[in-house]
Amino acid sequence: MCIAVPAEVIEIKEGKIGIVDYGDLKQEIRLDLVDVQVGEFVLVHVGFAIQKLSREEGLETRDLFKQVYTALEE
Repeated sequence: MCIAVPAEVIEIKEGKIGIVDYGDLKQEIRLDLVDVQVGEFVLVHVGFAIQKLSREEGLETRDLFKQVYTALEE
């Protein structure tokens, strides 16, 4: 099973490279497949932004991931 994780684009660099924030982690990703601006949310899969999300969807999905991980740790 593959999974894509929501992240907020916080910086866009030269060469279609972006820095995203997953909430607790920042990572460099590729932006070749989507047209995004700083502040927008994307789904990230294997280092590529594959789809844009609304801010509401991104925050809601990120919260659901946190709930699942918290439940798994208990």
